[in-house]
Amino acid sequence: MSSHSEGSTKAIYYALGANAGIALAKFGAALFTASGAMLAEAIHSLADCINQIFLLIGLKEAQRPVDAAHPMGYGRVVYFWAMMVALLLFFLGGAYSVMEGVERLKHPEPLKNPMLALGVLGISVLLESISLHGALKEIKKISQGKSFYQWFRETRQSELMVVAGEDIAALAGLSIAFIAVILTVATGNPVWDSIGSIVVGTLLMLVAFFVIREVKAMITGESAAPEINAAIRAHIELHPHVSHVINLITLQWGEQLMIAVQAKMHRQPSDMALIEAINEVEEDLQKRWPQAKWCFFEPDVDNTQD
Repeated sequence: MSSHSEGSTKAIYYALGANAGIALAKFGAALFTASGAMLAEAIHSLADCINQIFLLIGLKEAQRPVDAAHPMGYGRVVYFWAMMVALLLFFLGGAYSVMEGVERLKHPEPLKNPMLALGVLGISVLLESISLHGALKEIKKISQGKSFYQWFRETRQSELMVVAGEDIAALAGLSIAFIAVILTVATGNPVWDSIGSIVVGTLLMLVAFFVIREVKAMITGESAAPEINAAIRAHIELHPHVSHVINLITLQWGEQLMIAVQAKMHRQPSDMALIEAINEVEEDLQKRWPQAKWCFFEPDVDNTQD
């Protein structure tokens, strides 16, 4: 397992441990307080636990060896599980919370033991912060100084993106639920609690939408990150056997990478020498980028240079 995969797995276990404890505490608090916002948060945490299990399944399946039916392996299966997670976050985490809030608007119930709800929410903020810190720590190792937003838009690590997105949504949702409970206690009006549930659900659906958009691009087939593409092109053009790159295509395949190069080569004394030169370029590429499991090199004539 690569270091990137190990980092993602570590972040997922951080999140799973935090969310399991949070979910139990929230369900207990929702039962004793009759808080719709607390129930929405409990459902959210339960969905997060299921999501993290799905991501771990995806990482495990991605390690399956190549076979005749899947000659390029199972690396992209992580994108399928990431999409399943995003859909679960949208429907179970978001839509259900909105429905619960609307139902409680129609039939409001007074809060019981609001201090218990606030205490659980406070502890949940602490645990979610630990989980998010773990995810951001792993992201920092691989982001090469990019802002979080830029990394989120350009990353090809769907599982780490999903964990970070969930944790950010969780912290924002907890803050909203906390405010909703305080307003309910201060005003004596349970409508605030219902509104809190609706806002939390809407937030979760919004985060799920952004995650779905990014994972869809990965499933469709994305190139390597822009800086990797540029570095590969520069590396090839610096090779002594290569005149210049005519065309370069990269395809992210889970953690692995496929590289297809069309390049004009310097003249070689024989066909065998040309083959050896091509092999040398491919070997150099795979030494520099070990994740480049497949490298296809086509020597060609660049008519645009004539």
